[in-house]
Amino acid sequence: MPYTYTLTSIIPATPQEIYDAWLDSLGHSEMTGGEASMSDEVGAEVSAWDTYIKGRNLELVPGERIVQSWRTDKFTDEHEDSIITVILEETDDGTLLTLVHSNVPDEQRNYEEGGWQSNYFEPMKAYFGSLKGGADAESSKRTASKTGDKVGRAADERSKKATPRVKAASGGKTKRSLAKKPKAKPKAKPKAKPKAKPKRKPKAKAMTRAAKKATKSSAAKSKSKRRQRSRS
Repeated sequence: MPYTYTLTSIIPATPQEIYDAWLDSLGHSEMTGGEASMSDEVGAEVSAWDTYIKGRNLELVPGERIVQSWRTDKFTDEHEDSIITVILEETDDGTLLTLVHSNVPDEQRNYEEGGWQSNYFEPMKAYFGSLKGGADAESSKRTASKTGDKVGRAADERSKKATPRVKAASGGKTKRSLAKKPKAKPKAKPKAKPKAKPKRKPKAKAMTRAAKKATKSSAAKSKSKRRQRSRS
């Protein structure tokens, strides 16, 4: 008598990432570890785990829901196809994957009792966890590189502003590595003040011609008067 069971698991990926990987041949192969042939078209035939599983896409809702017919090599001609419904719901930790497996042959309970966990859920967690870890590591490298560039540029700016110093050859002291300070010029001696020239006595003003004539005339008159006196 066929039966139905439900399993759940948290996968560290977004619903769309799981949906895309599940319906991609390479993605499905990598996330499970077994070769797969998948399609994202309704009605297309699919296979997984090296054709151990065969089926067909019955219903597809991008990023939300995958419905496929599903039968393994253990199914006989008397068994109808089983149906798997994969429901994807986003959570804080990634995606809650709910698997509803219906119309399963009663004697094939190993799928519920560890088959899905070991062949799908655990490998999927490892696969998407490694992808996330690689993306985080790459992001960290880019962040560190940018931070290093900023720190380096800041250090360069500081070194440009600061006066560079080098250690002296002896004594371990430091001194300026750039141009030496110019030696202070000796202060110029103040020039002696020139001695003041002695003041010259003012020269008597030269007599004018009129004064000279007047003097001569007065002298002549005096002389004439003396002569007259001497005669008388």
